[in-house]
Amino acid sequence: MHGFSGSSAYFERNFSALGAEYWVVAPDMRGHGRSEHTRGGYHVARLAADLRDLITHLLRAYSVVSGGLPSDVRIVPVGCSIGAAVLWTYVELFSDGDFAGFVFVDQAPLQDRSPFGDWDASCAHLGCYDEATMLAAQQTWIRDPRAAHATLVADCLGYRFAPEPGDNVTPGQRERDERFFTEISALCDPEWLTRLLADHTRYDHREAIEGITAPTLVMAGRRTGCFPLDGMRETVRRVDKGSAGVATMSIFDSGHWLFYEEPERFNEEIVEFVGKCVRGLRGTV
Repeated sequence: MHGFSGSSAYFERNFSALGAEYWVVAPDMRGHGRSEHTRGGYHVARLAADLRDLITHLLRAYSVVSGGLPSDVRIVPVGCSIGAAVLWTYVELFSDGDFAGFVFVDQAPLQDRSPFGDWDASCAHLGCYDEATMLAAQQTWIRDPRAAHATLVADCLGYRFAPEPGDNVTPGQRERDERFFTEISALCDPEWLTRLLADHTRYDHREAIEGITAPTLVMAGRRTGCFPLDGMRETVRRVDKGSAGVATMSIFDSGHWLFYEEPERFNEEIVEFVGKCVRGLRGTV
C-alpha cells in the first residue's frame, strides 16, 4: 500500500524479489495512479473499505482458480505512509482477522500534534501538524503542484533531507529520482489530494492499533523528513499494550521511501518477516 500521492509504481525495486517468494498485490488506491479519480471518497475510511473490497475479490478469485478455500490464504499487508493509516483504519472498522501479520512503514499513528497523550513535536509530523500547516500545504498543492511534488521528494528521500558524506548519489541519479516521483504525483488531482490530506492528518489511530493481535513489523527511516522516530515507536508501544511481544521495529539508514533507497534490505526483511508469519501455511500474499 503506497503513500500519499503515490502509486504501485513506487515499488519497482521490490516486485521481483518479493514476487519470487510470495504472491504480491500492489494496488493504486482510489484517486492515485491509474485508479479511478472520483469526486468524493477522499477519506481514509473509504480507502480502507476499498481495500476490504479488493481482499474479498482476491479471495474469491483464488477459490475459483485454485479450487481452494479463502481460508487457505494468509495475507500480510505492507502499509507505507498513508498506506499504514489505511490499515489501522481497517483494523478499527473490521478487526485484524483478515491478516496474518502487518508491516507499517514510516508513519506515525497521528500526524497532528495533540493535547492527548503528550503528542507534541517529538512525535507528530515534522511539517504538517496542525490546522495552519495543513492549510498551507493545501494551498501549495492546489496553487503550485509542481512545487509541492518537489518538496515531497526533498522530504522523503533521505539523501535529500539529511545528506551524508557517504551517500554517493550522482547528479544524474538525483534528477532521475526526482522525475520518477514527481511524475507519479502529477497523476493525482491536487484538489482531491488536499481533501484527503485534511482527513488524514486528523485521524488518531493510537487506540485502534491496540486492537492488533498479529505479528507486527514497524520500519522507519532515520533520515525521514516526515516523522520523528519516537512517533513511529508509538506503534510498537500500542501493539504491545494490547498484545505484548508481537511487535518489533527496524530502523533504516534512509528516508521515508526506504523501500526505494534500501530495496535489498527492505526486500530481505519483508521476506523473512512474512515467512515467520505464515510458516507452514500455503497461499501466502
